[in-house]
Amino acid sequence: MADLFDTPSREDTAPRPLADRLRPRHLDEVIGQEQVLGPEAPLRVMLEAGSLGSLILWGPPGVGKTTIARLLADETDLAFVQISAIFTGVPELRKVFEAAKLRRRNGKGTLLFVDEIHRFNKAQQDGFLPHMEDGTILLVGATTENPSFELNAALLSRSQVLVLNRLNPVALELMLQRAEKELGKALPLTGEAREALIEMADGDGRAALNLVEQVAAWKTEKSLTVDELSTRLMKRAAKYDKSGDEHYNLISALHKSVRGSDPDAALYWFARMLEGGEDPRFLARRITRMAVEDIGLADLQAQTICLHAWETYERLGSPEGELALSQAVAYLALAPKSNAGYAAYKAARKAAKKTGSEPPPKHILNAPTKLMEEQGYGDGYQYDHDAEDGFSGQNYFPESMKRGVYYLPVERGFERELKRRVDYFAKLRAKRDS
Repeated sequence: MADLFDTPSREDTAPRPLADRLRPRHLDEVIGQEQVLGPEAPLRVMLEAGSLGSLILWGPPGVGKTTIARLLADETDLAFVQISAIFTGVPELRKVFEAAKLRRRNGKGTLLFVDEIHRFNKAQQDGFLPHMEDGTILLVGATTENPSFELNAALLSRSQVLVLNRLNPVALELMLQRAEKELGKALPLTGEAREALIEMADGDGRAALNLVEQVAAWKTEKSLTVDELSTRLMKRAAKYDKSGDEHYNLISALHKSVRGSDPDAALYWFARMLEGGEDPRFLARRITRMAVEDIGLADLQAQTICLHAWETYERLGSPEGELALSQAVAYLALAPKSNAGYAAYKAARKAAKKTGSEPPPKHILNAPTKLMEEQGYGDGYQYDHDAEDGFSGQNYFPESMKRGVYYLPVERGFERELKRRVDYFAKLRAKRDS
């Protein structure tokens, strides 16, 4: 009797998509994942040592997660069982585990491949643990989301996370060559159009083969140009999830490009987020934050320009308002950088948290009542405007606290002038103290 959860046989009379026909039969045929399958890479080492453990395969769509899992089952002589977290509930999971137990009693192990494993909730993820620990299943989970955020610590501690990369143009070109060999003909494309097809796939092997299948079906006597290809095909939508990893990865790339004073890279990541459907208001807020955090007082116009760009977007809307935001991005990238204000703020907060009950020194306290005067409030206060150089040099920290030094301006932009002032007052203070 066939196992309820075993996948169908490869011997199928129905027409098979090109992606299925080209699915690798051996690990050596997998394209573009040498970092996990190379001679000294983790999977190869595990297999050669005969010690394959549970795995989490983390990577974008179309890079071979399912294929690798299936081939691992073949390499280890385990029954391959595939489920998707999207369509599988607790009753179905129980059946999977019971079938694996029966298989084990008959001397056959089970490699359970769970697609989109991050979609299982905490309780469902915990349900895998006892079956992993007693050897009923060898779990291979696939996820497009960061396992650190989406998977339980207990599950992660029992698995090794392997990162699969999006396929680069070289890997996709090799995939196209295999497809042409399988089809028995070359694609009717010029060299530039072939490069455009690879670009349309955007690192997704499955998408690339689907595009190849469409192009191969066209009846044409000549090689198509880039324009003709673009007319017939739609570019694959860019991978972007406004609440997932790509959201945080791209805003990080934008922020670090601004911090690194690279306007071209900053504008590229800004454009990538807009193309992915990001809310321009989110970008306006983050751009303003960059001005505060990474430029601060080194350029007094930076925050103002960001706020004006934000206001311009609110008044004009898309797409004109986004131009104002892009100009703010370019300005920030080229502005002098300083995080001295940000660092000073954090240092002051840390000190305040540590000494939060210390009162101000009495000489800077007002004394509106007789009792407060008798307690010494305001006694000895020196009015700075009456002092030499308009600076008394008095202590304004709590009396029991050592004077803190938090703000350390840099020698860049307007902070160069602020540093000169800080140093000037420090010398005056030392002179008054002496």
